[in-house]
Amino acid sequence: MRALVNYFLRGLVVVAPLAFTGYVCWRLFVAVDGWLGLPVPGAGLLTRLPFVRLLYASTKDLLNAFVGEQRRFDRPVLVLVHPESGGRALGFVTQASLGHLGLAGLVAVYFPFSYSVAGHVMLFPAERVEPLPADSADVMAFIVSG
Repeated sequence: MRALVNYFLRGLVVVAPLAFTGYVCWRLFVAVDGWLGLPVPGAGLLTRLPFVRLLYASTKDLLNAFVGEQRRFDRPVLVLVHPESGGRALGFVTQASLGHLGLAGLVAVYFPFSYSVAGHVMLFPAERVEPLPADSADVMAFIVSG
């Protein structure tokens, strides 16, 4: 059963960006042609093809980060966000070392938003980031569901 779910998710990584890109392009065809009053469907969007490439690549990267072969959210952590009150947050390490940016000793942690695919990345000193002995899918489900 787990293999079937894995195949489904891999297929989703391929099909979802194509479907999303196709849908957005179709909506743009209709909108731009309506604004310009062009008799040839799609003529208004032909000059905007770089946008299509950007849309497809962004959607594919987002899906790969969650369910692709190169998942980036596979290291759940508990971060001490507010030391004075002991406030902590659940997140995922995206970069364990930022020395290449001149930020040695800092760790990049992604915090997804509840009920959304958005989130933000924050940098913390490594000593405030504690690895969680939990499955990343369980942690993500907990965060996203609120």
